Amino acid sequence: MKKNSQITDIDNYINDQANLDTLSFITCGSVDDGKSTLIGRMLFEAQLIFDDQISSLEVDSKKSGTQGEDIDFALLVDGLAAEREQGITIDVAYRFFATDNRKFIVADTPGHEQYTRNMVTGASNAELAIILIDARQGMLEQTCRHSIICSSLGIKHVVIAVNKMDLANYEEKIFRNIVSTYKDFAKKLDFESITPIPISALKGHNIVKKSNEMNWYSGPSLMGYLETVETQSKLVSSPLRFPIQWVNRPNLDFRGFSGRVESGRMTVGESIKLLPSGQSAKIKEIILFDQSMLSAHAEQSVTITLDKEVDLSRGDLVTSQSSPCEISDQFNATVIWMDEDPGHAGRSYYFKLGTLTTNALITEIKHKYNINTLETLAASKLELNDLSNIIFKVDKQIPFEKYNECASMGSFILIDRITNQTVAAGMINFSLRRANNIHLQELNINRDSREKLNGHKAKVLWFTGISGSGKSTIADALEQKLHLQGIRTYILDGDNVRHGLNKDLGFSDSDRIENIRRVAETAKLLLDAGIVVLTAFISPFRLERKVAKSIFKSGDFLEIFVDTPLNIAEQRDPKGLYKKARRGEIPNFTGIDSPYEPPVSPDFILSTVDKSAEDLAEELFKNILFN
Repeated sequence: MKKNSQITDIDNYINDQANLDTLSFITCGSVDDGKSTLIGRMLFEAQLIFDDQISSLEVDSKKSGTQGEDIDFALLVDGLAAEREQGITIDVAYRFFATDNRKFIVADTPGHEQYTRNMVTGASNAELAIILIDARQGMLEQTCRHSIICSSLGIKHVVIAVNKMDLANYEEKIFRNIVSTYKDFAKKLDFESITPIPISALKGHNIVKKSNEMNWYSGPSLMGYLETVETQSKLVSSPLRFPIQWVNRPNLDFRGFSGRVESGRMTVGESIKLLPSGQSAKIKEIILFDQSMLSAHAEQSVTITLDKEVDLSRGDLVTSQSSPCEISDQFNATVIWMDEDPGHAGRSYYFKLGTLTTNALITEIKHKYNINTLETLAASKLELNDLSNIIFKVDKQIPFEKYNECASMGSFILIDRITNQTVAAGMINFSLRRANNIHLQELNINRDSREKLNGHKAKVLWFTGISGSGKSTIADALEQKLHLQGIRTYILDGDNVRHGLNKDLGFSDSDRIENIRRVAETAKLLLDAGIVVLTAFISPFRLERKVAKSIFKSGDFLEIFVDTPLNIAEQRDPKGLYKKARRGEIPNFTGIDSPYEPPVSPDFILSTVDKSAEDLAEELFKNILFN
């Protein structure tokens, strides 16, 4: 290892470093297995820490007192105050370092189960994983969970670093037993190589130099292995995949398309195919910064121009003419749920794959995986840290790759439509081919012609409120007034649709979500028929009401909040439901043991405390125009 003081030819050193390849890896495993200590020790042993850093580290180590008089190398990585106070890693910490043989980017990931989402973030761009196991504890649940996540995310090479061998008297038998147990477990996983190394991160054994305390071990040191392991990427030899990130239009004379080459290579003059449109063109120019290039390859970010004007936007894809990727709108995927609020079938989310953003609907939760055995388990919802298999659909045909063929084109995130929080990370397994055979049928008679025949505009009036608020009563009174004016109407009532359309649904969160989805789609069909649709449903969740509204054009959907206090609704209790719910006879009853989320900004608020249903219907009639 060269020290800074020994570098006399800076230019040569910089050139040498620039030509080195880079290995991205993570450290993971259960809490207190020594991940942060390992990285700190690696940096120290490789002489990559300045003298003033060591002095500061000695002071901080005495303050924390976790290692007595010894240096606590974990403090080099644990930067958050909460991490130092608790002695645990919470966030993902990235460190860059280099040796004479290779450059490294390491992500130190948390071991606590509650921070598994952060571990997923760190693993998503890693080529190799160091999975630490405490020699005294052996394999734990988090060891299994992190291994499964690494395999699911396409990491092919793992190091099993059996740590704290100093506390296990450097016994070979302990090391061998742990390795044997792990390899039996890993038979179910898709790793290409598993390299076991006994170490002591605290003492520095087998980190950079071979340990004299473990002469029975004949393999490489950890750093020696990392410097030589081959993780050759197949991206360059794969077909061209170039997602458009930005339409580059600095002036009227230039129109280019900027992005990162995710796989393959492109050359000037090459014929390409543009997806999802299916148009063809040729590459006219390839520009890197202000330089023209003859070609570009995977992992380069460039701007291209084409030989003709085409309609391309962010999220579209440039592919090779001979090997275009698949296009679909329905998929089977593996997801890791990262939100404390559960995910449900029937719920809609924002979907982001690379530069493309659209809407996605989880249509089915097929199963989740037992994190220790990988057995499939029945699941009705997606809970924090669950690894599950789902079916989902997006609202348009999108180009994609299977995750195991091109990770960047097959990995996605789901985002909550209200909070904008990332709720899941997913990997596309395959498309559902039946989706490619379903197309919208063009019809000669459309909504405009039906509205002209009816003599009025169509509209959806969405009444929402707790049970007993008066939704159905007001909707019925309003429909009578509209009917007398010759306006064609139809009421979709919560109780009525459960006798037929939704008779198969119960009152769980998932079933409530599906109930509203079906009603919204039915209302959309009736709207297309030119009818004024009145819906009277509790529809307790803001997100589902927002999703329902999102499938209609602006102005077609009016949210009407029937605002009635719970105590008033209970007093009315026309069906005796509240009494039954209070006795525990009706589980998941809205307002009692299931929440109702009032609208934030409805189009109309109807207070039933001091006005009759007839008066409120008249008020609506005067304020809503259908002509």
